[in-house]
Amino acid sequence: MQMEELHRQQEMTDINHFPDGMDLEITAIERQPKQKGRYLISFGEYTLSIHEDVMIKYRMLKGNLFTKQELEEIILADEKQRAYVQALKFLERKQRTRKELADRLREKEHAQTVIEHALERLEKEGLINDELYAKQWAEQRISSQRKGRAWVKQELRQKGVDKTVISEALAEVSQEQEYESCLVVGRKKWNQTHGEVMDRKRKTGAFLMRRGFSGEQVRQVINQLIRETGESEEDMEHFSFE
Repeated sequence: MQMEELHRQQEMTDINHFPDGMDLEITAIERQPKQKGRYLISFGEYTLSIHEDVMIKYRMLKGNLFTKQELEEIILADEKQRAYVQALKFLERKQRTRKELADRLREKEHAQTVIEHALERLEKEGLINDELYAKQWAEQRISSQRKGRAWVKQELRQKGVDKTVISEALAEVSQEQEYESCLVVGRKKWNQTHGEVMDRKRKTGAFLMRRGFSGEQVRQVINQLIRETGESEEDMEHFSFE
């Protein structure tokens, strides 16, 4: 009996079960608990859950009449609003790229057209901007986190940023900034590494390469560290990383 009642309730909230060819009058409007900005709109025994912004747009007031076709349009608008609100919640936690937001909305099982609508709206409002995101990410990762360009490039690719946008973002970080970061983390690793000079060169160089610095920068940094420690010039000969 309980299963039959549950099935009946589900039918009453499914637009496909709303009657065709007749006007449906709003008989009651009730705020939904624990769902900010959402209301239950009753059409007799049938109900829909609609966001207040959509209600205002379509003038969904008690006593107003709607056809099933009009309600289908409203439901689509509500789905777009729902995706937009969810995207805003994701952005409250941290800034994200277009692809990252699309992936999160896809996990919520939104249709692709609904996702695209939400993303376009957010872009128009300046709330997602892959160009700005990439520039800030590159600056922060290279200057503060001491990562190399190759590392940052790979991160941004994984975040779905366009290759051209990545190149432009990395171009705004100077070679001097990157070299300074390479030198800072290289010096720390060098001082933590013990043993013969060749062993220290190998371990420090491999460490810097893993952080995304270029072979030429690693070579320059290692040679600088050798000079700082007063080792012989011979230790700098025939040394390179690729």
